[in-house]
Amino acid sequence: MIALLAMAASCMAGLLIRERREHAAALRAQEVAEAVTAERLRIARELHDMVAHSIGVITIQAGVGSRVIQTQPAEAGEALRAIEATSRQTLSSLRRTLVAPRQAGGGAIGSERSPLAPSPGLADVEQLAAVTADAGVRVDVRRSGEQRPLPADIDLAAYRIVQEALTNVVRHAGTGHCRVAIDFGDEELSVEVVDDGCGAIGNGSAHGFGIVGMRERAGLLNGHLSAGPRPEGGFRVAARLPLPEPAPVAVEAP
Repeated sequence: MIALLAMAASCMAGLLIRERREHAAALRAQEVAEAVTAERLRIARELHDMVAHSIGVITIQAGVGSRVIQTQPAEAGEALRAIEATSRQTLSSLRRTLVAPRQAGGGAIGSERSPLAPSPGLADVEQLAAVTADAGVRVDVRRSGEQRPLPADIDLAAYRIVQEALTNVVRHAGTGHCRVAIDFGDEELSVEVVDDGCGAIGNGSAHGFGIVGMRERAGLLNGHLSAGPRPEGGFRVAARLPLPEPAPVAVEAP
């Protein structure tokens, strides 16, 4: 009798161990699948934001160049140089977005890792404004608050939100001017892009392309994004991103 009980207990223990192993394996597989999906969404957002802005600028500059190439060759040359600069910057960004995950995963054995350009951030907004100005929209950038280094994910998300909002201004607003406001608060970072153009049309679909991606970026950082037409005309995109508490400063004992 004791032998039978011992055998039954051993079988039960074996079944429990196997069930735990199978459950752990299923959890690992689910985590891997979720990580792959999250990475695909991240890459999709990056590709959309950088390519949409660049293609918009290139399209406008190509149109300008084709119209004035016979009568104003100098202006056509400037348009071509702007196209070249935008294309090079976009290729660099594409390379960083697509190559970095492979390098992080180890890549091929013995392969050399070439240096990648750093991810853009709010320090690059003035350069972004200059590119947007080449596309025919002057951007007034205003900064307020105590400017300080930001975590890389917040810095990149804020830059991409500004970039996508400016892309929509270039493509849909029908105006030659907009403003970008960046405020470094004590607990949150605020970015705002406002134009005085035609605003949304109908249900707002004219500005809706990319707004979902901007909201996703803000939401992933526990932030908030609002986008919509202004009562006085034009369109407004505003994001608030929480900032982490500053690390305590160590004080040396006397």
